[in-house]
Amino acid sequence: MTETRHSVCALDCPDACSIVVQVEDGHGTKLRGNPEHPVTRGFLCAKVTKYLDREYSPARLLHPMRRTGPKGSGEFTQITWDEALDTIAARLQAAAREWGPESVLPYSYGGSMGLLNANGMDRRFFHRIGASRLDRTICATAGSAGLVATQGHRYGVDTVDFSHSRLIIAWGANILTTNVHLWPFIVEARRAGARFIVIDPHRNKTAELADRHYFIQPGSDKALALGLLHVIFRDGLQDADYLARYAEGAEDLEALVREYTPGRVAEWTGIAAADIEELAREYANTRPSVIRLNYGVQRNPNGGTAVQAIAMLPIVTGAWRELGGGMQLSTSQAFALNRAALELPDLQLRSPLGRPARIVNMSQLGTALNELTDPPVKAMVVYCSNPAAVAPDSNRVRKGLAREDLFTVVMEQFQTDTADWADIVLPVTTFLEHTDLYLSYGHHYLQLARPALPPPGECRSNVEIFRLLAARMGIHDPELHASDDDMIRALLDTDHPHLRGITLERLDREHFVRLNLPSPFLPFAEGGFAGGKARLGTEGLRYEPVPEQHAGERERYPLQMISPKAHDAMNSTFSYRDELDRETGIVWLHSEDARKRGIASGDAVRVFNARGAVTLHAEVDGKTRPGVVAIPSLRWPKRSPNGSGLNSLISERLTDLGGGATFYSCLVEVQKCHDEQ
Repeated sequence: MTETRHSVCALDCPDACSIVVQVEDGHGTKLRGNPEHPVTRGFLCAKVTKYLDREYSPARLLHPMRRTGPKGSGEFTQITWDEALDTIAARLQAAAREWGPESVLPYSYGGSMGLLNANGMDRRFFHRIGASRLDRTICATAGSAGLVATQGHRYGVDTVDFSHSRLIIAWGANILTTNVHLWPFIVEARRAGARFIVIDPHRNKTAELADRHYFIQPGSDKALALGLLHVIFRDGLQDADYLARYAEGAEDLEALVREYTPGRVAEWTGIAAADIEELAREYANTRPSVIRLNYGVQRNPNGGTAVQAIAMLPIVTGAWRELGGGMQLSTSQAFALNRAALELPDLQLRSPLGRPARIVNMSQLGTALNELTDPPVKAMVVYCSNPAAVAPDSNRVRKGLAREDLFTVVMEQFQTDTADWADIVLPVTTFLEHTDLYLSYGHHYLQLARPALPPPGECRSNVEIFRLLAARMGIHDPELHASDDDMIRALLDTDHPHLRGITLERLDREHFVRLNLPSPFLPFAEGGFAGGKARLGTEGLRYEPVPEQHAGERERYPLQMISPKAHDAMNSTFSYRDELDRETGIVWLHSEDARKRGIASGDAVRVFNARGAVTLHAEVDGKTRPGVVAIPSLRWPKRSPNGSGLNSLISERLTDLGGGATFYSCLVEVQKCHDEQ
């Protein structure tokens, strides 16, 4: 019997696609985008189109396992769920008794964007036992902080309204790879005469299709924004009426940017002064204009204030007034869900601590595992993440994971690098196999997914696993045994007008529901900023090139490395696939840098610095500026010829705002591999 069922893509992507699943006799045979969803529009990205290959992969984890070999060896034996739960409960309780409950550390991020499985019962469980709190900074906190510092709200231009724009700037946004469902709206705008501009240090698939690509020096985005503001104010192109009505601090900002002349900014950004002048005038004089800003801009030490400065551009020009004008970084705050009712932070008061636990920054996991005291981390539960591959300074992370006194639980679908270091591995469901609720950070549709396929083997959802662990540890608080539907109702229990009338029953009927927003949604056309006015504050906004962390670092490691998203990957999610090694096993170099090092396309090369090294194959094809190399992310380290991943090169240095990771601020050297190496 053939059925059609509905689901939602749980991958960390702004598109949050509505999926139609074709099921024959309980077996999924085809996935397609829901043609009725106004953003998904009937198609899926190349990654998710092939997701059933992942669903039914012979490499899928199906049973609980206990480590039998040395840590990191990946040697395990199958055990029962009872054995696994008993072991985990006993070890977590033992760590809490001897070292205090804060010796237990959860580690998770965007392996699932489902609110229940990534932000629900897990939070309740760890709050209740008094575990350390994880500051989840690895992706978006710097940009969010910069956006909030200016706008107050994380609101953005609706994806569907990009079709009305006449100038679209993709700033650090490889739309065809990381936001493909925005592309049809850009195409519509271009057919109506819009210009499409890309600002990016890498000539990616999106840049190749732009009317103009500005090859910016990595990490200098704040300088460019200040330079554009200089020209706009200097030439009187600002919207004085909008600024007077809806912003504060414009005079101070104008005074600050006087020193950021195009000539000076050109030295930092690598973009010619004449091009900066041209871009500023085109942006200010074209209405409506929109900036699609993405998170790569904020992955450097100036990242938070870079977003803050860029967010000032549509305010200074008044671009927010018009349909198709403004900026989009994230639309997530528009959902206004009752997150506190889902996560229940007050459960910390019932924990053995009786207070909120300490906070550990996930971007400094290596330090936490190797240096943290009072108490040290003695037990770690990893889910929705693969820190041995994705965390900064990953060699240091693996050193911590190798500690014999560290008990590690990994909840996973595949035997990742992190799973190799686990003591207990638990098999978990995919998004096609469990209930969850999804917001989006790229559109305004709230979506519900019910199980479309039965879980294979003994796989269980994250929600169910944390319920079982609570019971096994003798925790009988009703909040830790709530049903999935109870948690969804808690999320929807709010008086916020955006969610009024959106119920679980309605979501069950309709699958996706647009928030109660005006159509079109122009969030800042007449102010509406948090606190009443946009804040054009200049504190911390002055641009300074990032100093090297150690004396002589630039001399030893003269190339700046960035790690843009691979086109057919999603961080490390699909890295079990052999074919992905071809895409993520390369490093792009400029011909000038390659020639100096005697490197040609196809050569095996070693990319290294003081923290680590990774072996790759060179591609010399003009996709980077001189002095910049790019490695597509993210191959599992154990699939690399030298067993090391690119994040072994990344430091734990944090961003200026939000405490985020600085993946795109990394100095390296590249040398050709020889047979004797």
